[in-house]
Amino acid sequence: MTTTGNAAAPARRQRRPQIVLEVLEREQLSPHLVRIHAGGPGISAVEDNGKTDAYSKMLFPHPETSLTPPYDLEALRAEFPVELMPSIRTYTVRRFDLENDRIWIDFVTHGDNGVAGPWADRAEPGDPVVLMGIGGLYAPDPDADWHLLAGDDAALPAIASALEAMPREAEGVAFIEVSDERDHLELDAPAGIDVHWLHRGEREPGTTTLLVDAVRESPWRDGRVQVFAHGERGAMKSLRPYFTDERGLERSQLSLSAYWAYGRIEDTFQAEKREPIGEI
Repeated sequence: MTTTGNAAAPARRQRRPQIVLEVLEREQLSPHLVRIHAGGPGISAVEDNGKTDAYSKMLFPHPETSLTPPYDLEALRAEFPVELMPSIRTYTVRRFDLENDRIWIDFVTHGDNGVAGPWADRAEPGDPVVLMGIGGLYAPDPDADWHLLAGDDAALPAIASALEAMPREAEGVAFIEVSDERDHLELDAPAGIDVHWLHRGEREPGTTTLLVDAVRESPWRDGRVQVFAHGERGAMKSLRPYFTDERGLERSQLSLSAYWAYGRIEDTFQAEKREPIGEI
């Protein structure tokens, strides 16, 4: 079909307004996990959406640009080459502590790799924290007979939030992949949730089958399950048919998504997620 010059152009998706906070405190939770307490005057724009996988796309300016938030991204694109533009990274809001005018955001760090991790390692009180709205879809179903949670370091904040929010009589199992016992956290899990820490040792994140194997080998319980499985793309790709085809779960029972992809920075990963299946 041929279009004419009068055809309306596709509407550009509007970005959510930026919420500008500041670092109040930096807390080292484990060798590879840093918690940033963020607040300040902008906290009045933050609303708790009631989801334990609440997240925000965060903006991190290039250190050579000395930009002051909020960032006019359209104007900056006309001024800066792409490599100097603010980077967008997605992070879980670990807790809405709005009674104390703050939120918690946990960052996985691996030395100088990446953008957000090194920023969190060096963050100091007063540094800007820029959010692009808050999303989220999952919260524990109090009517589920049991729960299955599975994820790696990147999913640990959301899993910790979910465990806290569950009824104290909840039952189920959680599998969490980390480097070793030094990365274990104290989790407020119901007594009926069996938490299993999986250790990959010196192997790189995203290069093992630990998580997939643990889920598949775990005894399947009777009753209606609610599943939360988030982490590296390859692991999630392997788990999806197990839940949908082999276990026959309905869509309403399953929250499964890739938080990241081995060998991909988030800019590339997010672009690939928009590609038709089979073209990556």
